Order: sequence, then C-alpha cells, then structure tokens
Amino acid sequence: MIERLITDLVRSRLADYPAVGLVGPRQAGKTTLARSLSAVYFDLEQPSERLRLDVQWDALIAQRKVIVLDEAQAWPEMFPRLRGAIDADRKRVGRFLLLGSVSPVLMQQVSESLAGRLGMIELAPLLGAELPKIPWAERWLRGGFPDGGVLGGGRFPQWQTDYLTVLTQRDLPVWGLPAKPAVTDRLLRMTAAVHGQIWNASQVGQSLGLTYHTVNSYVDFLEGAFLLRRLPPWLPNLGKRLVRSPRVYWRDSGLLHALLGLRDAGELLHQPWVGASWEGFVIGQVVEWLTARGRPVEPHYFRTSDGYEVDLVFKLGRHLWAVEVKLTSSPAQADFARFSAAADMIEADRRVLVAQVSETVFNGKSGVASLPGLLAVLAEAIG
Repeated sequence: MIERLITDLVRSRLADYPAVGLVGPRQAGKTTLARSLSAVYFDLEQPSERLRLDVQWDALIAQRKVIVLDEAQAWPEMFPRLRGAIDADRKRVGRFLLLGSVSPVLMQQVSESLAGRLGMIELAPLLGAELPKIPWAERWLRGGFPDGGVLGGGRFPQWQTDYLTVLTQRDLPVWGLPAKPAVTDRLLRMTAAVHGQIWNASQVGQSLGLTYHTVNSYVDFLEGAFLLRRLPPWLPNLGKRLVRSPRVYWRDSGLLHALLGLRDAGELLHQPWVGASWEGFVIGQVVEWLTARGRPVEPHYFRTSDGYEVDLVFKLGRHLWAVEVKLTSSPAQADFARFSAAADMIEADRRVLVAQVSETVFNGKSGVASLPGLLAVLAEAIG
C-alpha cells in the first residue's frame, strides 16, 4: 500500500478528538487509508451494513477500537447517535473515523450534531510527493486518482470519463445538486475550458441559459464536491486597480485533461491551454501537500489591471509567500524581475518562481525552483 502523507495527521487528530472526519473526492483513497487504521468498518451507503451497525452498536461503542463509518453523509440519522455516544464519555478520544465524499452535506450534519466533537481533515488524490518512482510529468498528465492510470495501466482517460459520468448522472443529483445531468455535463466542460482564467459567471450563465446566481451556486456545489478550486484575489491596499474576481481551477489534472479531450502525453505540450494546466497542477500540489503536512493554507492569487500578477499567494506562519508558475526549463531574467515587482506590491517576504529547472536556487527569501524543489523549500520552512 502507498504510504499517504496525511496518515500521521489522521492519527494525531484521533489522539485529540472523539471523532475525526476524513473528507475528499470519491476514489481518492479514503477507504484504503481508513481500513489500514482499523478493521472495524461499515459502508453506510449499504442497507445491510446499516443493519449490521445497528445490531452491534452497544457492543461496538464499548470496545476500544476505532469505528470507521464510510460515506457517513448517506445516513444522517447516525449523527445524533454518535453525539450521544460521545457525550456519554467525553474524555475518550479516537472512537470514530467518518469518511465523506461531499463536504457540504457532511459539514451540515457536523454543525448540527458533532460541533466541537470532531476534527476535520481533507484527503486529496495521490500527490506527486507520494509517488517517488513515478515521474512528475505522468502525475500531471493522468491526475492522482489511484485507479485512473497514474499507477500504471491504460485506463487514462477512459476511467476519468466514466468517473465524471457517474458523478453527473448519479452522485451529484443524490447529493443535492439541482441541475439536470445534461446541464451539469455542459458546466463541467465549460469550467474546464476556462481553467485558470478569471471567473465570469455571467458569461457562463448566458451559454447555459442560467442566471449568474444559479451558475455560482452550482460552482459552489462542485467546489464542495472536491472537483473545483476557486482562488480569491489577494487585495492589498494599493493605488493600482486590482482584479477582484476569483480564478477557477480543476483540482485534478487528469479529470481536466479528459474533459478537454486529451488522449496521451504527446498531445499535452501542443495544447493552447497547457500553461494553465501546469499552473493549476502546481497550485494544487503545493496546497494539498501543505494540508497533508498539517499546515493548511488559504490560497489566493494577485493581479493588477495592468498585468502584474502572482499565481499563488498564501500566508504560512508569519511569512507571506508568492509563487509564480512558468512552463519553461529556462525562465528569463525578465520573468523573475516582473514577478518580483508584483511580489513587492503585496510585500511578500518569500518568493519563488517555479519552472522546469533541474536545479533549485533559493537564498532563504527568493529563488527559482522546480516543483519538488519548492516542496523541499516549504518542508524546511515548516520544520
């Protein structure tokens, strides 16, 4: 089994909380990770498993093993029972590990029943840092889902296409997305087409025959289902006019590439959107790697109306980090100079230009790095 970076964080939270919620997209590896921590497992989407849990409940809560409840949002009636068991012995920790595929539904149940009793963790699909024997280019091409081809085999991009079909036709409607599957499919393709761009809900809404309010509500849902990531703008108090709309990225590069019709690695570098794809991949790897290390950040971007920009801005401890992403093996001095000027505007005291370089050069405050080189710099920064 692949060792997930987040495993130590899950164990740490189980040592601190009566219950821990592990959320993330379907097929990201939540069940595999949970079953490596405990053999007491129930899939709450299955009626037979619900019955088995109900019959064994009193004996289960009396024992000292972690009880894993998969797809917890599928049986909301369980949450008051969990609250009762936890409140009957508030000093006991590490009792329940709840797995969920959609954060809005699960968080609603948590807010109503388990507030203050549960620690929440988000698990992404496999990260490049978790696959040291697989080239980063392969991870970028196929995405991180374990069954999606990144571990070998010829399942890309058919697996991704089938995955999105099931989500569109079955899971998203069941979870509460009010759009018809055909509308959802079109919306997914349109968000893929504007991946990494400034979000314009009115423009997308016109194409779909929907109001921008409706489009934004659908995107909220897709973000909560771990498909999309919106980066809000970083808005310092400057004299310059700033771009104030968010950017939208697909969280998994394999799903993005399947939606955009990519078939193999030879096609990737010839696509007009390849730079935006690489940018989104780097942003996701950085944000999700920090989350797995127990240092989640709130990612932003920065852009002025006259074109000065930083692709990724985040606070880490007392430092403000600025990261610019370039799909080149030889970034020009002018690239770094313009990036540095934008970083000066937001007073970023840590700045890195990420490119396809073979050697990372970082002086403690600024430099040029490969993606794994940036992760090494961040690892040193967080200790």
